[in-house]
Amino acid sequence: MCAIVGVFDVKHASKIAYYALFAMQHRGQEATGISASDGKKIRTIKDNGLVTEVFNEDKLSFLHGDMAIGHNRYSTAGSDSVRDAQPVAASYKLGDISIVHNGNLINKHEVRSKLVEQGAIFQSSMDTENIIHLIARSQQGKLKDRIVEALNVIKGAYCLLIQSRSKMFAVRDRYGVRPLSIGKLKEGGYIVASETCALDLVDAEFVRDVRPGEMVIFQQGKETFESIQLFEPDPHICAFEFIYFARPDSVIEGKNVYATRKKMGMKLAQLAPVEADFVIPVPDSGVSAALGYAQESGIPFEMAIVRNHYVGRTFIEPTQAVRDLKVKLKLSPIHKILEGKKIVVIDDSIVRGTTSRQIVKLLKRAGAAEVHMRIAAPTIEHPCLYGIDTPSYKELISANKTVEEVREYIEADSLAFLSIEALKESIGNDMNYSLVSFDGNYFIK
Repeated sequence: MCAIVGVFDVKHASKIAYYALFAMQHRGQEATGISASDGKKIRTIKDNGLVTEVFNEDKLSFLHGDMAIGHNRYSTAGSDSVRDAQPVAASYKLGDISIVHNGNLINKHEVRSKLVEQGAIFQSSMDTENIIHLIARSQQGKLKDRIVEALNVIKGAYCLLIQSRSKMFAVRDRYGVRPLSIGKLKEGGYIVASETCALDLVDAEFVRDVRPGEMVIFQQGKETFESIQLFEPDPHICAFEFIYFARPDSVIEGKNVYATRKKMGMKLAQLAPVEADFVIPVPDSGVSAALGYAQESGIPFEMAIVRNHYVGRTFIEPTQAVRDLKVKLKLSPIHKILEGKKIVVIDDSIVRGTTSRQIVKLLKRAGAAEVHMRIAAPTIEHPCLYGIDTPSYKELISANKTVEEVREYIEADSLAFLSIEALKESIGNDMNYSLVSFDGNYFIK
């Protein structure tokens, strides 16, 4: 998941990076960091916590310069130590360098073992640190060539922003699993970010997406960026960006996330109708699909669950105990509306099943006569190795139980999921998607 941002050729670049990271806080809440370059030196500040907790005016002033990269962390590899926060910064033969990474490298252990054998000393447990070692150890004379050499060693899903003292490189893997967009700032200069909602906040004009397999180079003294197609594109955009990860106001590969989620809800109403008094979403990620379900079915829409926005997203939390407590802290049903009613509850996905079970219990305790769960995604039956925190089959409830057994576990009156085909139709059949969590097609070998 994670969020990355790069800001190039603009005064107070770190402040723009700060606002962009704030807009993308939903992509990771464990740690945040920014590296800034003034052309002579790269300075870095990073720590555990939210963007607003880690940074203040003094820290952003310290990060002076007209170029900056930043990161919000959601851990898929490494621990929750502050050492595993990004950016990863270092000094090597060619000078200062800093890297941020969104994705997951599937050959990270193999690469790390070889580097350790060659004498590399690691400061963190992150796969991102492999990249900085590969760049530093390369014998190529130019940073661009060192990066290319490193990219030919690593395998997996990655969006990278790499900053030297005078250049910024943006790279997307050939599958384009994670999104990365380029924007032009009104005061001049560029911004590159994981989601377009970050561009909107800082008033940047969307230019285009970084293409799968492309390297984009921003260099001081050059008005436009350079583009190099490093790898043959084989696009497999992650379907979870549309289902859950991205903010509804973001646009991914030309498609508005809100409109796509609404279509998923409409498809779900066609596939799994039910007689009910009203449709309610699990806020916030279920709202768009619930609106689609309500419109298609003709059943009234009600916001009968109130969300406390000062509690983080439960799926991102590292431990089950914290997730369980946060469901109660986060979601509060409105008893007056629910009492004696048959309701359809729309959620974006079921991963472990524990959150859904608690939601059903909350609604029934609040007086709901029947609770019919409808999920605006297919059953998650396979762990994702490309940057989603579903590391083992053991943890995935749908990998171990039938739909009926899942229904029994969460204690709903009925349960239905969106089909894979309906999901593809909702997003659009114009390109391939990473559906690995649903179909087990591990396309990165």
